[in-house]
Amino acid sequence: MFQRRIPEWLRHAPTPGVRGFAALQGFESIARGILISVFPITVYSVFRDALVVSKLYFLVGIISLLAGLTVPIMTRVIPRRWTYTIGALMFVTGSGLAATGTSAGLVAAMFLNAMAVVTVFICTNAYVLDYIGKRDLGRAETLRLFYSALGWTIGPAGGVWLLHLWPPAPFLVAMAAALAMLAMFWWMRLGNGKVIARAKAPAVNPLAYLGRFFAQPRLVAGWLFAVLRSCGWWVYVVYVPIFAVESGLGEQVGGITLSISNGLLFLSPLMLKVVQWSSIRAAVRGGFLLSAACFIAAGLLQDRPPATIGVLMLGSLFLILLDICAGLPFLMAVRPSERTEMSAIYASYRDVSGILSPGVAWLVLLAAPLAGVFIACGGGLLVAWALAARVHPRLGMARGGVRLRRVDEVV
Repeated sequence: MFQRRIPEWLRHAPTPGVRGFAALQGFESIARGILISVFPITVYSVFRDALVVSKLYFLVGIISLLAGLTVPIMTRVIPRRWTYTIGALMFVTGSGLAATGTSAGLVAAMFLNAMAVVTVFICTNAYVLDYIGKRDLGRAETLRLFYSALGWTIGPAGGVWLLHLWPPAPFLVAMAAALAMLAMFWWMRLGNGKVIARAKAPAVNPLAYLGRFFAQPRLVAGWLFAVLRSCGWWVYVVYVPIFAVESGLGEQVGGITLSISNGLLFLSPLMLKVVQWSSIRAAVRGGFLLSAACFIAAGLLQDRPPATIGVLMLGSLFLILLDICAGLPFLMAVRPSERTEMSAIYASYRDVSGILSPGVAWLVLLAAPLAGVFIACGGGLLVAWALAARVHPRLGMARGGVRLRRVDEVV
């Protein structure tokens, strides 16, 4: 009798590593990146009113926030691997509904995609904290940006090109990418995460930590940096394609603009060196000031659409710089004993910006043209610049201020 030895990879699941999570994020970037410019264009083509688009995105933001609050509760009832699976399937279902080409299907797809993003985001962060050591978090974030860059670079322009080629095409590609992400997730055998010890008491609701969060000004400031930075990206992603259409530049310009801006993600390692060379406060303040100047200038140059688009693209470069450094003041101020709860509160920045941005745009568009939204966004970024003056000048530096600590040592 011959005994067949069971392969090692079947008997023991491989320990998930940095590259595995980066690949997972890469598939997600394709699923989201190919629709990032398609959704604003298709919604605007249906309703033909930027004000209606703002109202719709405002409602989507509220639903996304509510979904984010319910995911931690959901994971106590449904195992985390199935919660992640539900989130991925919402991507698939939403893309399928949008591919039908109906206005109802498109609106339903926006809500499903918003809930899918927040569900997958929360579950992925929990898995990363389970399997990636503290010293590897900085490398994991940089590698995640690098793996995601291709999807975010090719996706926006490719999505618009496919939309003109055959309207359902970008949604079908997004559906395929979401299915590949789900297959990758199950291949990694992440399960329900690590169980460190049996809980002796029910898990603390992150909302119970709101009082302690507001009692720590550094945490509040760090969260506001994330919110206002996200508002800048929100306005850029939604209103640049609409502005290109309204100004007669065409739908393809919006997709190409987003692709070029996302391609700047490949410069993230170089920007990381800049942050290490200068200081966290200088990088944060510089990023907010320069991006604010670009957004305000774009609004003032509204009569010259190519110049407006060019200045906004320059502003996106500084938003990427903020993606790298603006979260560090919050991360470095969190107490280790409160990291999980405060991280859940911090994650709300995306949903809050998804409500705040279309809400403000809604009000601005009642009295001003679309360019007014860019100026209002620049004003918000200036508020963050002023607030960043309170960041400690030696934040992230070794004792004595001799050198700046490596970012991956403080994340």
